[in-house]
Amino acid sequence: MKRTSPQFGFTLIEVILALGLTAMLLGLLSTSVFIVADDWNRNADVLDESLDEALAILQIDRALHGAFPHSFTNEDTLSRQLYFTGEDDYLSWVSAVSPQRTPGLTAWELYSVDNEGVYLTMVPAYSDNPADRLLEVEPVLLFPHYTAEFSYLYKDLDESKVWADEWEGQELLSLPLAVHIHFIPFTDDKQELEILARIRNNEHRSIRPNVAGQAGL
Repeated sequence: MKRTSPQFGFTLIEVILALGLTAMLLGLLSTSVFIVADDWNRNADVLDESLDEALAILQIDRALHGAFPHSFTNEDTLSRQLYFTGEDDYLSWVSAVSPQRTPGLTAWELYSVDNEGVYLTMVPAYSDNPADRLLEVEPVLLFPHYTAEFSYLYKDLDESKVWADEWEGQELLSLPLAVHIHFIPFTDDKQELEILARIRNNEHRSIRPNVAGQAGL
C-alpha cells in the first residue's frame, strides 16, 4: 500500500492574519507617504509665496530707482507741476520702469488697506495728471496681510539729510532723494520686508524745486 506524504499549508486563520498585517503595513506606508507629500506641498507653497514676494519687492525697487519727475499742466492754474504723492501709508509716482518692459512711462500706486493688505495699481503715464486714470483701474492685492509705511529723504537747508513722512511733488516741485518702504505683516509667521531706493532723477530740468517748501517739512 502506497503511503502519502504529509502536506503542509496555511490555515485560514494564518491567511487572515497575514492579510491583516499586510493591510496594516500598507496603511502605515500610505499614511507616511501622505504626510511627506503634504509637508512637501506646504513647503513648496511657502517657497512660491516667498518667491512671489521677492519678485514683487524687486519690481517695486526697480520702479522707484527709475522714478521720473513727470510734469503736467494744472488745468486750474495752468502752471507746470510734478506728479509725486507720498504719505505715510500711500505712495504714487511715475517711473520709466514698466513690469511688461513696454516703452513709455508708467504711473504706480501703492497703499495699505486695514485688515486686507497692500494694493498696487498701474496705468500708463501720458502728458497729463495720471491720478484720474489710477482711480479707473482695479487694484491688485500685492501683499496680503501686510501693511506699508513710507518715508522720504530730502536735504534740508543746512545740507543735512532728513526723513519725512510725506512728500507732495505738486507743491515741492521735486522728488525726494530716496524712498523707504517698510512692509509689516499682520502676524508673526511672516517676515518684515523693506525697500530703500535712491532716486537719482529727482529734479525736472526746467522746473525749479520749492526749496522753501522743503524746509517747512
